[in-house]
Amino acid sequence: MEAAFAATIGVLCACGLYLLLSARVLPVILGITLFSYAVNLFLLGMGRLSMGKPPVIAPGAQYADPVPQALVLTAIVIGFAMTAFTVVLALRSLALNGSDHVDGKEIDGA
Repeated sequence: MEAAFAATIGVLCACGLYLLLSARVLPVILGITLFSYAVNLFLLGMGRLSMGKPPVIAPGAQYADPVPQALVLTAIVIGFAMTAFTVVLALRSLALNGSDHVDGKEIDGA
């Protein structure tokens, strides 16, 4: 379970980093989103992966820590808002410049 979780985080980080190095705006936004998903999974994993434990405090029982879950939920909401904002910003830049290249200029010959 932990190996699959770590591999998922690694794949998300690698794909996000690859897309961040793109010369187009929308793949960069997608790369930032994938990278933030990887960070969210990492934060969730910091709360210890446990199966079959009750989520609430019971007398004498172990319980799941709600703090990482609350942090991840907040990060998901903020990440969604920032992704929506950057997509609208990229579309506005595309409308003004006529290009979705990160520096606003197309590469000649490509």
